[in-house]
Order: sequence, then structure tokens, then C-alpha cells
Amino acid sequence: MNLPTFETRHLGRRAFLGAGLSAVSLVALSGCASEPALATSGSRAVLDAEKARKGTGIVKNVTLRAAPTQIDLAGRTVNTWSFGSVPSPVVRLSAGDTLRAQVQNDLPTATSVHWHGLALRNDMDGVPPVTQSAIAAGKDFTYDFIAPHPGTYWFHPHVGVQLDRGLYGALIIDDPKEPLSYDEEWVVILDDWLDGVTSTPDKILKELSGGMKGGGMDGMRMGNMLMGARSALLGGDAGDVFYPTYLVNGRPPEDPETYTSKPGTRVRIRLINAGSDTAFRVALGGHTLTITHSDGFPVVPADFDSVLIGMGERYDVVTTLRDGVFPFVASAEGKKSAGFALVRTGAGQAPAPDVTVEELTKRVGTASKLSSSPEVQLAARNTDRKISLTLTGSMMKYDWAINGRRFDGKNPLASLDTVRAGERVQLSFINKTTMWHPMHLHGHTYQHPDGGPRKDTSIVLPGQTLRVAFDADNPGRWVAHCHNIYHAESGMMSVVAYQA
Repeated sequence: MNLPTFETRHLGRRAFLGAGLSAVSLVALSGCASEPALATSGSRAVLDAEKARKGTGIVKNVTLRAAPTQIDLAGRTVNTWSFGSVPSPVVRLSAGDTLRAQVQNDLPTATSVHWHGLALRNDMDGVPPVTQSAIAAGKDFTYDFIAPHPGTYWFHPHVGVQLDRGLYGALIIDDPKEPLSYDEEWVVILDDWLDGVTSTPDKILKELSGGMKGGGMDGMRMGNMLMGARSALLGGDAGDVFYPTYLVNGRPPEDPETYTSKPGTRVRIRLINAGSDTAFRVALGGHTLTITHSDGFPVVPADFDSVLIGMGERYDVVTTLRDGVFPFVASAEGKKSAGFALVRTGAGQAPAPDVTVEELTKRVGTASKLSSSPEVQLAARNTDRKISLTLTGSMMKYDWAINGRRFDGKNPLASLDTVRAGERVQLSFINKTTMWHPMHLHGHTYQHPDGGPRKDTSIVLPGQTLRVAFDADNPGRWVAHCHNIYHAESGMMSVVAYQA
């Protein structure tokens, strides 16, 4: 299969990228006349879908400058890449508003920005080479799209393993008719960090790609390759990579962020896992967390003591703050370390980062324990199409793949499933590996079975199958992949494309 060369056409300030894209251009699967033609990222169907979103007309202009930078980690200066700070300042707008984000690439290599979780127009999804050409070093690109749904989202690159640097930030889409009652809000981004401390993400990928040459004892590592990290919640192996520190809003445990408020305040905490190889178990000492949203969509509120959050997932929780100083702990699941912050509402001695937080061992909130709010449940209807994505590979060979094919960036349509607009699709993630995978579908929100939550990123445990459903209502070409960035970059990615 030959993928046409990408070129850029400028229409005002907006660039439509693709296979020599015009508004009605199509590309057919080569060498097979019986196969359906596929909608391109800039096809008429994509443009029509954007018009149908009926935005407010309000435009939020943002400039993101991707560049090498230095950050302070508790007195240690490290080199990394960022959008000016780690994390980037929060980007905020209301549902229906248009985001116009000019990305200036001052990195030494090409990059892009993916708007994680948004069911946005396909040509703005930021996935080279599927939806656009990468933004070359020294160039800029303007992402211009309507933000359709309220919720907690985020943005990050979709080129190589750049995610494991500091190129990320929160994207908050407010609901003009917000039904949730709360007094304050705290946006919390969790991250596993090694860039500039022990290695670089590219070196880590090269190290991992060699595979595991031998077994390992619990907690042992070779270089940055982690062996024996175990978690019962994750079904066994917890991760591949050793990280020297874990960050909460860009700060390590030795220099924690402090959220200051008053007793009795009802706080909405928007949790985002921007990590690359780490799930976090999150708790606020002395408090109950009520989960109200998962991946931007409301759920039936449910009380827990802690929350398990995989890479790419987001959970909104609400809690009423007590009087004192409390530890906010993001335990790196199975890795025996944690991110740490403080919540202060009164006088008192701040707890140490290694404080024991009992809530971490009590009721743990997971997607399987949640139900979608009735107003966002998918309408009952028959399934029109079934797609199976079988997850394969191992740490031993580091040959992660979907349906036996490792994703090829030079020929991205080699790993392909197709849908028709308007179909109800059942998507099955079949995990044949001995490790968990946080699977992410671009451009859509699906529903877990039996009235479960609406999500776009879900933990699939080893040896298990997760069947979800979505409506094919956002035409284009969309990737589905593991959000462990090292698994994705090694091949665990495929494409779901609309027929033209």
C-alpha cells in the first residue's frame, strides 16, 4: 500500500494537510478496487461535520512555543523541552468556542500537538502522518477547531516519544450550564519524570527496543529498564521504565506544590495522568473523593478513598476540605514511589513525602466501578459493525503490536479498520499480553458495557477483553493506540478510517 506524499495548502490562516488535500479529495486503498475509498482528513465530510457543530463564534487565541528549556526540580536544574513551563499554563474555553492555537516549533526536530480526548475535526487532531504533516523545526502551524464537549482534556505531542518530556498542558472546556456544585477548582497533572535526570526518552526507547535479555527480581532494574514492578490492580506487571522522580504539576516531592484553601470548601480536582509508563493511585489524606467525571463525561457520583488513573485518563473528583495540612499522594502503582503535594486549610506541620496515607489501601475507584450519567449514555440500538483490536507483544522482545502488525509510520494505512458514518460500532480490545495497556481512541468517546462510563482511554488488563461501543459520527482517519508511549512507538497503534 502506498501512502501519497503529504503537502500543505494554506486557506487563510488554516492549513489543511494530507494527501494533496482538497475539500473533496479521497484516497483509495491501492491495488484493491473492491475495497472502499477512505475519507481524508480534509475531505468534505470533515468540513461538514465541523459546520454542524454550531459553535458560539467566540475564539480563544493561544500561542504555544515548543522549545528547549531548563526547569528546577527541587534545586536541580535539568534540560528538557516544554511550551514555556512544565506543565504549560492551562488553556481554557467554553464548549462551542473555537480554539485557535498557533504552535511555534523552536525545537531541533519536528513536532505536533494532539488535543487528547476531544471529538474535534479530523485535520486538527495532530497525528503525523495520519492527519497532518509534522510541524518542521523552525516552522509554525495553527490548530483551529470548535471544542464540542465540556470536560477535562489535555494536549501533548504525537511525534516519537516527545510526550515523555515536558511538552504537555491541561485543556479545560467549561460547561456554560455546569450542573456540578463546587466552590473552587484545582487542576492536577501527574507525570513520571526522567528527562535530563538519568537519560532522555529517545535513549530509553532504544534501550527498551533491545528487549529483556534475562529475568529480574522484584524491584530490580538494568539501566532505566524496570523489572519486577508488580500490581494486583493492574493484573501483574506494572511498567517497563524506572523513573527517578514523579511530579505533581511539575514539582517533585522534595519541593511540593501547596494548594491553599479554607475548611469546608468544596473543591473540584481535575486529575490528568500525563505520564508515559506509570499508572497512579491518588489519594488525599483524611478525605473521601467523590468521582463525578471520567475522561470529561459525567458519571453517577461515587465515593472512594483513592482513584486509579492510567496514562492519558482523566478523573474529576469532588471533596470537602477539612481543617489542617493534608498529604496529596499520587502513588506510582507497583513502582514503590510517589508524587506528592500538600493541601493546607489551617495551621499545622506539613507531613513528609513518605507519610503513610491509609486511603491508598482502602476503596480504590476504577472505571469498572462507575456508571455513566443517564444524560450522556449512548442510546440503545443494534450494533452495525464489530472491530477487534488484539493486543500482542512482550517485554522480552519489545514487539508490541495490534492484530499482529506493528504500526509503520511510513505506511500508516497498513494497519486499518473501516467504518461508515452513522454506524454503531463495537470495539473490542483483546489483550493477549501479560501486561496492562491504557488504550486510547482518537476523535470519539465510547461507552463501557452495561451502562459503564463514557471514556476515550481505558485500562485493559492482561488476558482480558474490553468491549466498548461508539457512534461513528466524526468522519476522518483516527488512530487507536496504547498510551504507554514506549508501547505505542514500538508498534501498538492502528487506524480506524471512515469510508468516503
